[in-house]
Amino acid sequence: MLAKPLTAAKALLQTMLLTMVVSFNTYGNEPQNPQVLLEQVANATFARIEQEKQQIATDPNHLRSIMEQELMPHVDHRFAAFKVLGKHFRTVPKDKLPEFVSEFRQYLVSNFAVALASYDGQEVLFQPIQDIGKGKEMSVKAIIRESGRPDINITFKLRKSKKTQQWKTYDLVAEGISLLSSKRNEFSSLIRQQGIQAAIDAMKNKNGEELTVAARN
Repeated sequence: MLAKPLTAAKALLQTMLLTMVVSFNTYGNEPQNPQVLLEQVANATFARIEQEKQQIATDPNHLRSIMEQELMPHVDHRFAAFKVLGKHFRTVPKDKLPEFVSEFRQYLVSNFAVALASYDGQEVLFQPIQDIGKGKEMSVKAIIRESGRPDINITFKLRKSKKTQQWKTYDLVAEGISLLSSKRNEFSSLIRQQGIQAAIDAMKNKNGEELTVAARN
């Protein structure tokens, strides 16, 4: 049996496909189940979008502000950026790494905002909460459900940082496809052929695009 559904955006799947690396804090000495925190972050984000939909319709770029305030405090963008670089991390000029990480952060903001530009009724149903015990890794499974379309199975892969005691999703698998690996392959080809600056410039172009919002029912 699945847990209580969350109201999501019609384009939530795009968010998943663009990558999502969310960190989950522990509070005090009581570690919270990361699945619970994942649902809390999702609820807060979608509630903001619903409450401020008139402002978004007038100024679509307001979505970026919501992403900054609701999602990005929980995003380990540095970890994500280095994972996407993969083998190129050791070979790219070190003075380019800060710029790559900075643009990658904005790239995440832009992708989240674009994916959530159309708000509609779609459900994300999380499987029952697991007992994580003292484990350092876990997977959180869910289903994206939309009327008239096949269910989409997704899995969040998480690990717990020894240093910060934070749970972080380091990958998301949708229908057997690792999204982190997909983005790494995309950037790897660009970096191999044209260098790290080409990847940075591609992200800058994406980050500079104006958002548009489709008409809502």
